Amino acid sequence: MCKHLGYQPNSVGSLSDLCQRYGRALPSTLSMESKTIVFYLSDELFAIRTPILVTIDAQSTAILTIELAADRSAETWRAHCAELDDHLFHSSGMASDRGVGLVAGYQAACEEALWVCDYFHEFRDLFNLLYQLERKAYAAIRQEDEAMKKWDHAKSEANLHKRLQQYEQAYQACEQAIAIYDQRDILLHLLRETLHVCSPQGKLRTVEGVRLALTLLLDMIEEIDCVALSKILKPIKAHIDDILVPFEQSEAIYSQLLAVVPHHA
Repeated sequence: MCKHLGYQPNSVGSLSDLCQRYGRALPSTLSMESKTIVFYLSDELFAIRTPILVTIDAQSTAILTIELAADRSAETWRAHCAELDDHLFHSSGMASDRGVGLVAGYQAACEEALWVCDYFHEFRDLFNLLYQLERKAYAAIRQEDEAMKKWDHAKSEANLHKRLQQYEQAYQACEQAIAIYDQRDILLHLLRETLHVCSPQGKLRTVEGVRLALTLLLDMIEEIDCVALSKILKPIKAHIDDILVPFEQSEAIYSQLLAVVPHHA
């Protein structure tokens, strides 16, 4: 990219050469011979304040198109999706963030296709808070360790008593920070697991089962720190129906399979 844009210094390494050779050997994804049904993952990136529209096929993860755009409006995304359709990529659905232009443009180009929210953008802020709690917990551990060392080096009885109080305060703060982090970490782990279509035992999750689990987990997460989390959790709770769409689809597909696959005792 630096070489293409004329920036110095730049170099093309052996890895880039290898990728170029692989790229030349593969068929162009925009020169298909027959119609291909795809499910898109789409997003917007920015380079030098210019939006880049990125769309890939969720099944093969092959990049279908990366396009520089003047803006990221609905019309830009509509034309983007229509061009893919012209190249014989027929979209059965798309997962993306809730970008107004992206969603509206896709729905205008593919009226009958399914749009679902992608979980990365939906829950990203919630998981980012976990990293902040982790840093706070490690900082509290360091403060407790420093307080312990100061207490251990105290000489006079008065100073020893003062340092002991400081250590007890640091210890309590450390325990609290670790407990809050551990609680949030466990709940987010359960949340991530709940968003899988199947349980760890391979059993298909039901829409109502996931709805109940999500509601309980979000309420429990909010109880840890209501003030910090209410702003993040409010839109998530409002969009639970969107979050459940993949589970509705999997239930429907499962019912269709049961209707055609013979049952064995």
